[in-house]
Amino acid sequence: MDNELKILVVDDEDRIRRLLRMYLEREDYLIDEAENGDIAISKASENDYDLILLDVMMPGKDGIEVCREIREIKSTPIIMLTAKGEEVNRVQGFEAGTDDYIVKPFSPREVVLRVKALLRRSSSNGFLQAESASKDVIVFPDLMIDNDAHRVTADGKEVSLTPKEYELLYFLAKTPDKVFDREQLLKEVWHYEFFGDLRTVDTHVKRLREKLNKISENAAKMIVTVWGVGYKFEVNND
Repeated sequence: MDNELKILVVDDEDRIRRLLRMYLEREDYLIDEAENGDIAISKASENDYDLILLDVMMPGKDGIEVCREIREIKSTPIIMLTAKGEEVNRVQGFEAGTDDYIVKPFSPREVVLRVKALLRRSSSNGFLQAESASKDVIVFPDLMIDNDAHRVTADGKEVSLTPKEYELLYFLAKTPDKVFDREQLLKEVWHYEFFGDLRTVDTHVKRLREKLNKISENAAKMIVTVWGVGYKFEVNND
């Protein structure tokens, strides 16, 4: 079937890959595998996956580095798998651009549920599932956000965003001119609270602006830095 969703499972442990393959194939997903970071990057660059399950602790390039390199070329949704639950690993993962986190040992059923949830939120799959005329649409002079379809267009051209980049943009755009500090954005967009490095937000804002700027400089300028506080969405009515 042409509409089957394709998932890349990246883990150096064969038994983990086999376990995830078994459970995900039961849900009719097409599964590809990679046993190390270099193979994962190669496959991710050559194929268009709907989602990537990525182990953090691997020999050679670890999952953090793999995620960073994939983010340079693709907006594919990424869920990281890790045996480490420490705050610093989650911070590094979110900074690198992962969209969700699952800590080992995990329940395969939980993985399936998280995969389904992220695919529903991802722009490509959400667009396919939008069957009726969109009602939840935010329109600005240089930017349109269709939340029913999880689709963003700037100057009429579609912008390819990761799920987290999309959620960040939508959250800010829902309340123009309201300033949010980084802690608020982490809680509302990442549903995650920690005391530590807040660069996750800055990194995603930077990526979001860069993607928008490639299509519309005016759209990129709508995301405004409020120095010493955080960020806001500002509409230029000129």
